[in-house]
Amino acid sequence: MTRPPAPSPASSMADAPPFAVLRIDHVVLRVRDAVRSMAFYCDVLGCTLEKRRDDLGLVHLRAGSSLIDLVTHDGKLGRQGGALAGREGRNVDHLCLRIEPFDEAAIRARMARHGVPVQGEVQNNFGAEGSGPSIYLEDPDGNGVELKGPAA
Repeated sequence: MTRPPAPSPASSMADAPPFAVLRIDHVVLRVRDAVRSMAFYCDVLGCTLEKRRDDLGLVHLRAGSSLIDLVTHDGKLGRQGGALAGREGRNVDHLCLRIEPFDEAAIRARMARHGVPVQGEVQNNFGAEGSGPSIYLEDPDGNGVELKGPAA
């Protein structure tokens, strides 16, 4: 994978935006079945329903200080995106949810109870807080989800 060139310090300072990025506010995922996806994000991962916009085919789920928005592919907003992504053409590689505590055995047991396969072993990955444990799974639409623990 080729990395883009790093911005030069001079160009970064000369063209700095008039704001600072604080965090991810929300991620919007287009889904086939909102009920199935809500069950996954709420019942399995522990998100909570924040707000519904049935007129748009949209639900907002609380994920800590951020939101995960689910848009039905056949709703007003979802139709604007065209065909849903599939195994051979995805829009997003994965989203990462910072979790605490990170208890691998408990995570695996919970996913097994809900029929959600865990992909591989725990990895030590770099994230917003530094390197720490993470494990991967998929939501019902094949979107990758990384569950990330605290930095070591």
